Amino acid sequence: MTEAHTFPALDPQTCERARLSRDARFDGLFFIAVSTTRIYCRPVCPASPSPKRENVAYYTTAAAAEAAGFRPCLRCRPELAPGNDAWQRCDHVVTRALKLIDDGLLQDHPVDELARRVGVGPRQLRRLFVERLGAPPIDVHTTRRLLFAKQLLTESNMPVTDVALASGFGSLRRFNAAFAQANRIAPRELRRKPHSGSDDSLTLRLNYRPPYDFGAVLAFLRGRSLPGIEVVDDASYARVFGPAEAPGWLRLSAWPEQENMLRLQLHCPQPAQMLAVVTRIRRMFDLDADPQAIATALQSTAHLRPLLRKSPGLRLPGSWDGFEVAVRAILGQQVSVAAARTLASRVVHRYGVALPVPVAPGLERLFPTPELLADADLNALGITTARAQTIRGVARAVLDGRVDFRVEQSLDEFVLRWVALPGIGEWTAHYMAMRALSHPDAFPAADLILRRAASRDGETLSTKALTQLAEAWRPWRAYAVMHLWRSMSAPAKLPIKPRQGAPA
Repeated sequence: MTEAHTFPALDPQTCERARLSRDARFDGLFFIAVSTTRIYCRPVCPASPSPKRENVAYYTTAAAAEAAGFRPCLRCRPELAPGNDAWQRCDHVVTRALKLIDDGLLQDHPVDELARRVGVGPRQLRRLFVERLGAPPIDVHTTRRLLFAKQLLTESNMPVTDVALASGFGSLRRFNAAFAQANRIAPRELRRKPHSGSDDSLTLRLNYRPPYDFGAVLAFLRGRSLPGIEVVDDASYARVFGPAEAPGWLRLSAWPEQENMLRLQLHCPQPAQMLAVVTRIRRMFDLDADPQAIATALQSTAHLRPLLRKSPGLRLPGSWDGFEVAVRAILGQQVSVAAARTLASRVVHRYGVALPVPVAPGLERLFPTPELLADADLNALGITTARAQTIRGVARAVLDGRVDFRVEQSLDEFVLRWVALPGIGEWTAHYMAMRALSHPDAFPAADLILRRAASRDGETLSTKALTQLAEAWRPWRAYAVMHLWRSMSAPAKLPIKPRQGAPA
């Protein structure tokens, strides 16, 4: 893929039409800055009348608008805009750096370390960010933190000190100064009225671009849910997360009365971890995807067009933890999803960390760490000798750093390192990349059901033929996988992971 196709360019006419129509499909894809008010807004801002065209400028990111001296609108609240995954769909240096920023690298490290991790010099990285995003890396990082702080101040009763910690500021003084500079208002001034909610948890809005089939994501996760760790029903996903000495829990559910929005109930005993938790749940539920861009790429194949019309809001379900999904993928080799879930449940029951007190009904254990499984006797749980050896080998490889789930690594690098381990084939590696990295181009081409679903004449395609066909679906092959799997499932259910075509 060329860089010209990798990064989006703003089309002023398209932006103008989206602004005037308040088209929610463009929410978060650009921001509107008004020169007369020095405020920047989302395309869906309800303010009326709309500003005159000559007073409007368009920016690709909130950080670019703030770098130009604009402050966020208090009415449409740019902090609620979904992210723009157009910046994260490839392996360009800016893409990898953005993933590291989202993962919190600049929280504890300088920009020099960010540059080192993506293989360029600090000056070159800054130049690329300004050229592509309109702001240097530290401004992108700071804007992200301040917008999250603005959401917490607006939607919760958290003390301002905790808000500062939750948004990544180690000093209340620095937080107050940075917030006042960006918003032209002191943090406490947003607390003009009390907010509902207990001291025990808070409720946050998580926006997405429509359409979004939340029920399909829940169905996918429900078939793989681990008792004691997750509770998934028709309307919500709940989970416990660590550390064991201070566990938290979350519940993500539909919010019918709020358009293009989900409700996140969160109990996070460590405020400094809150932004990371919200970032992870957004990635897991693919809330920053752009359905228009995905459909445009996939509809070039006649076989996919009816599937796109049938399920326009289908997303790529991610996972909470990379090691957890790796173990699940190994257990799922050559068996049904139900059988893999049974085996995984046994592993959790035997080796998972039991909490002294359940954090919520049905949430009472943490998934076992690599340390706990590196020498575990898994054969006693009904797991085959080969699969047990693979799981122990993966646990040791994670511990010694031979493999990992670093967000900045390319798909090819990830697959190459994982298939070097005994018992891990390309099917397993690509499936892990789909779920653990949420990589939009991961493609388990050897999957038997996938090769059947992609065929137009009823004959099962070869892995090579399917791989060639899927070239037209880049960089969204993982979404094609979800559509094809679903097309082979029962009408009322989201497709469960089929058996693969070759041992992994």
